Amino acid sequence: CYKLPDHMTMEEGALLEPLSCGVHACRRAGVRLGSKVLVLGAGPIGLVTLAAAQAMSAVQVMITDLVQQRLDVAKKLGATHTLLIDKDDCAEDLAKKVREIMGVEPDKAIDCCGAESTTRLSVFATRSGGCVVIVGMGGAESKVPLINALVREVDIRGVFRYCNDYPAALALVASGKVNVKRLITHHFDITETAKAFETARHGHGGAIKVM
Repeated sequence: CYKLPDHMTMEEGALLEPLSCGVHACRRAGVRLGSKVLVLGAGPIGLVTLAAAQAMSAVQVMITDLVQQRLDVAKKLGATHTLLIDKDDCAEDLAKKVREIMGVEPDKAIDCCGAESTTRLSVFATRSGGCVVIVGMGGAESKVPLINALVREVDIRGVFRYCNDYPAALALVASGKVNVKRLITHHFDITETAKAFETARHGHGGAIKVM
């Protein structure tokens, strides 16, 4: 258990769990001052990963998604670049677009989707000697351009939730470096619990985090 400082709300405390996932992903990727980061997926985990990367002093954070509305939210939260993609797009062509938009190849790619298409894009887009971290969990098996990663010495690392990252997440929120309250899009009374779960499940009204 971790005690919340008096100035933090219970809502902020509730969001330490997803933020810890983002912190752990960035730590696994080795995000640090000057990093250029590609985040795949602008859902809740992608957005907290964006926030964590910014807090760790990444100079560029680009985020991709299938839905423009999510990218608009990511832009408001500080993403330096966004890219609307389609699941049927060629990963190698998208990697070229990433390089064109960022002006460089990202040295870190964090896949918060876990779909085969985004994992492939992660590998193709990352610079030689860079690191790919797979956060999202897709199917049991996936085709990955392994030889491409091998010859370019791109590390591929897995993530399972978080590991002792709550203290860091708590410090980021308590210090004001990360404002998780911006992720809360809907509030419901206790009598509206069923509606709240349905809203969160289906993303009604652009739902990100529902309280």
